[in-house]
This record gives sequence, C-alpha cells and structure tokens, in this order.
Amino acid sequence: MARFFDRNRARRGRQWLSAFLLALACAAGHAQPQGGSVELTPEQRARLQWQAGYVLHLLGNYERAIESFRASIADHPTAEGHTFLGWSLSHIGKTEEAIAQCKIAIELDPDFGNPYNDIGVYLIDMGRPEEAIPWLEKAIASKRYCCYQFPHYNLGRVRLTQGKVEEAKRSFERALEHDPQYLPALLGLEYIKRGGLKAL
Repeated sequence: MARFFDRNRARRGRQWLSAFLLALACAAGHAQPQGGSVELTPEQRARLQWQAGYVLHLLGNYERAIESFRASIADHPTAEGHTFLGWSLSHIGKTEEAIAQCKIAIELDPDFGNPYNDIGVYLIDMGRPEEAIPWLEKAIASKRYCCYQFPHYNLGRVRLTQGKVEEAKRSFERALEHDPQYLPALLGLEYIKRGGLKAL
C-alpha cells in the first residue's frame, strides 16, 4: 500500500512539474505544438504567467512568483493577478503593498472574494483584527469565491481574540458547512471545547 501511494505521489509530482514547465514555455512564447509556433493572445499569456507564478509561490520562490504575476498583469490585468501578486508580496514582508494590490483587484472585480479575505488576514497578522472584520464579512458575502470556509474561519479567529467564544464557535461551524474537513476550523472548535480563549 505504501509503495502504491509513493508511486501516485511521484506521478503527480511529475505531472505537476510538466505542467509548470509547459506554462513557463508558453508564457515565454516558446510553445510549439504540432511542429509549429503559436501566437498567444495577451489574455493567454497572462493566464500562463499567472499559473507559473502560482507554482513558483507554492515552491517558495516568492521573488520569481512576483515577477510572473507582474508579467501577467502587464499582459492583461485581472483581479486574480493582483490578488496573487499581493499574496507573494506578503510572504516577503511587503504587507502594505499586498493590501494595495488586493484593493486594485477589488476595483477590477468587486465580486471576487479572495482579495477581501486576504486583506482581512493581512490586518490580523499586523495586529489589527478589528479592522479585518468588515473585509472578512465582504469576503463571506462575495458572489465569486471558491473557499468561503476561509473568511468564516478567519472571522472566528477574530471573535476568539475578542473573547466572543460563541460567535467564534458559530464562525468555525459555518466554515465547516463549506468544507467539513477544513482542519483549522475543526481545531478551532476543539480549542473552544477545551476551554481555550487565546487567538489561534
């Protein structure tokens, strides 16, 4: 069984690396399917640069990720490009610039939930949890978001720091309605159950 999982993990790793290398090649304009070059639209280049930036960020290469996200935005500005640029900037300590990028993303697409939640998280990390609340609430109310469990959980974190244990508990429970296996929310509920009153 262990060997089966090892093979699967190795295969997924190879697929991931292949997709990453293809994205980089295409973003650089060097893709040559069926023996011929292909002319990419600015939107296609932007998407591929964004994908490359995402993978680079996951690999911990934040400076290169920032370059890719900026290249994506230069080709075709999107809410995703600015939000994820902010994500990488936050990992090298440029939190205020990250917040500014999220605000640009919101101007481009007010329905996109990610930048609202990200601003909330940045404010929590900066020791300004009260300021995070309206941003997290906007993330929860947004029309386009893959992961509503995130702002619910983060709002629970804030409520816990305020000593509002029941409100925190409800926020963690709401997070689990969107993802029953979301570990941070499960741990938050367990923390409350054990009588914890400190911030997670």
